[in-house]
Order: sequence, then structure tokens, then C-alpha cells
Amino acid sequence: MKVLLYTGSLNLINKSGIGQAIRHQQKALEYLDVAHTTNHKEEFDIVHLNTIFPNSLVMSWQARRKGKKIVYYAHSTMEDFRNSFIGSNLIAPLFKKWISFCYNKGDIIITPTEYSKSILDTYGLGRPIYSLSNGIDTTFFQKNQESRDRFRKKYQLADDEKVIISVGHFMERKGIDDFIELAKQLPSYQFYWFGHTSMNLVPAKIKRAMKQDIPNLHFPGFIDREELRDAYCGSDLFLFLTHEETEGIVLLEALAAKIPILVRDIPIYEQWLEKGVHVYKAKQFDSFKEQLVNIVEQQVPDLTEEGYKLALEKDITNISRKLIELYQL
Repeated sequence: MKVLLYTGSLNLINKSGIGQAIRHQQKALEYLDVAHTTNHKEEFDIVHLNTIFPNSLVMSWQARRKGKKIVYYAHSTMEDFRNSFIGSNLIAPLFKKWISFCYNKGDIIITPTEYSKSILDTYGLGRPIYSLSNGIDTTFFQKNQESRDRFRKKYQLADDEKVIISVGHFMERKGIDDFIELAKQLPSYQFYWFGHTSMNLVPAKIKRAMKQDIPNLHFPGFIDREELRDAYCGSDLFLFLTHEETEGIVLLEALAAKIPILVRDIPIYEQWLEKGVHVYKAKQFDSFKEQLVNIVEQQVPDLTEEGYKLALEKDITNISRKLIELYQL
């Protein structure tokens, strides 16, 4: 068995969660010593598609003509496309039709969680759907003092200075507007939002919020995985304000790095993350603000060890075996 991890248009999604998922898949195959390639000109038995760009669709047609098996990883839904870029809500129904058309080109469809599977189950897709986490490299995203020191030094932060971070695109869906308002109302804490989105795609509402003069709010842009690991290790709280996700790779990274986590209480995390056991949760802005202070001031129990156990369950070494089982269906 030889797997083609198709990476067409990787430059467009390399800095996104999908780009990270492809790297995780490659590492999973390497872990089990499964033959694989990213060169579509080589011979292969299975093609693994991760994007919904037209070139992935063409690749599925070519693979079908050659009698190859097609595995389509469904990272996106209409629900998590809404409230993202300019015009996303308007074209969301068309987006649903397009991704359904693409996903149906697979012999099987894989999606990160049972929650995203439950959404796709309502789309009337004609292929079997399986849930399998994107996975996390827990050997890399480990908590360590050296990483913390590098982060604090780079951003000139005192050791006792309280730092709150988040990671993602500049989207309303990601909760960036609430993140900005929390920074505004809590000036004694430093807030860092890591990630980048072309401002041409960012709605006016979010642009206006980001342009406010808030001295303790920082947008360093996209950083590589080494720097991101340092940021997790050097911070006091990972604040994940997203309104909708299919999983959230950055959340897995934060769990692995043993950083305290506060998430929005949304359906995807109802069964997986137990409130007050693995992470803290909130729904309303005032609750986020209150719990944020309690966590960074260490006025509530530390949940990071229990959260880390969840990350271990989704380690690439475990995910790789399940991925191979799906390939062999």
C-alpha cells in the first residue's frame, strides 16, 4: 500500500489548521513506516485529499480513472464557514453544495470529530463517514522552561506578568471581537493573538475593532510551530473563544503543552471536554471575564494534567493506527 498525500495548493493553506493536519498525516504514515508520497506523478494505491480546491477535484477524477481508492478528509462544514470572511454568510449555502460535491468524490469521508460527523450526516452525502481526530504531536508540544524563557525574552515580558494568548484567523467566528474587548477591559494583562489573515478578507467590523488603541493587545502575526510552542509554554492562559469548530488543532496543542484553557461552551466540546475537569468554559462575556481573572490569578484548581491526558489519547501514534484501518476498509 502506497499513499499519495495530495498537497496541491498547499501554499494557500500551509499556515492553517489544514496545513498542520497534512503534516500530522505525513508523520502518522512515517510512524508506521507506510509508503507514501506527495508527488502525484508517482505510483500510488490510495489518494488522501484534504482540500476543496478545484485541483483536488481533478486529482479525484484522475485517481478514479486509474482505479485508485480515494479518501477525502472533510475539514470544513457550512457551519464553520459562516462568520469567517467578507461575504461568507451570503455564499454559505453555495459553499455547502460545493463541499458536498467534493466530499462525494471520496470512497470514504473522514472528519475530525463525532460532532462534525453529525453535521455532515445531515448533508445527504452518499459515502460512509468516519470520525478521526487530526491528532497532535505530544512529543513536540511539551511544556518546558526553556520555551517559556524564550517567549518571555522575545516579547520583553516580566516573569510575573500575566499573558493570555489565542491563535487563529481574524474571524468573528473565532471570537476575536470578544478577545479584543477583554483586552480593553483588563489592561493589567497582556493579550496576544497569533495568526494572520489578509485584511482584504476581514469584515469591516473586525477591522475597526483591531484598529483600536489598546496598549496591552498585540497581533504579532503568523509564527512557526517552534515559536507557537514557546507561546503556549510562556503564557498563563489559552483563550479559545471560537463559536464553531470541526475540532481545533490549536486546542489540542494547548492541551499537550499543559496551559490552562478557557473555551466557549459550544456543542462540539460538550462530550469531549468536561467543564471544571479538563478545561474551564463560559458562554457570556461577563463569565469569560470573571473566569479569566480567576484562572490567571490561580484562584481556581489547575486542570492541566487532566487536559493533558486527553491530548495523549489523540497523539499521532494512536491516530496513525486508526488512519491505516480506515485506509484498509
